[in-house]
Amino acid sequence: MNITKKVVADKIAAYLHHQLVIADLVDWAENAIQDGDFADDGFEDIRNVVARLGVADVRAFGLTWEDCDGLLKKLGYATQVEVTVG
Repeated sequence: MNITKKVVADKIAAYLHHQLVIADLVDWAENAIQDGDFADDGFEDIRNVVARLGVADVRAFGLTWEDCDGLLKKLGYATQVEVTVG
């Protein structure tokens, strides 16, 4: 699978929407780093963001909302928060 900016942004979005737990996000990122099939367009940014996601389960690194916002910005995306009545 060719890992593009959109693929990585979609994974982060799924995590932020509670559709993906941190362990699954980290597993995906670790596998992506091993496979190394990153798109040429934005290769370094994609690789760096995926590498960061791969260590998100380590206490010293973690993954805050602010981290996700910054990672998405590196990929050319912006976050927007919407609050609704649950």
